Amino acid sequence: MCGCRHRHDARPTGGSVGTVVGVERIVVLAGAAMVLWGISCVLMMALASRLPNGLMRQVAEFLPACLTTARVLRKDPDVPRRAKVALLIAVLWVISPIDLLPEFLPVIGPLDDVVAVILLLRFAARSIPRDTLLAAWPSDPALLERLLGRDRALSRD
Repeated sequence: MCGCRHRHDARPTGGSVGTVVGVERIVVLAGAAMVLWGISCVLMMALASRLPNGLMRQVAEFLPACLTTARVLRKDPDVPRRAKVALLIAVLWVISPIDLLPEFLPVIGPLDDVVAVILLLRFAARSIPRDTLLAAWPSDPALLERLLGRDRALSRD
């Protein structure tokens, strides 16, 4: 012993071992949840690509098409800054883990993402030339024209 008054035993005090084990479990569970989420995303994309042409396929392709469009338009010099900001907000809304409606709710879970993206895309489309917008849209252009409304689609011809 060193001659001091405190104890020199090897036992931890205050339950620090239990805390470390709890943190390790949380990290493992979070990793497993991320892997399952990634697998479900790949599975949903694979199943969506097998859908026949029509409204259901367009709905399944909508959010990925919006994200691709925002990425392409971000680099386009013809797109005004306010439209780029609206598109950036749309992308951040989709990838944000904070939602008005939790994603695990069937059918209505992604609804807040879809509504926010539609509103922001319509706002941005007011100042983007139609040809530029259609060139950036990777999916069926009929969906984009339906989204923007017929007046917007026909007024720029």
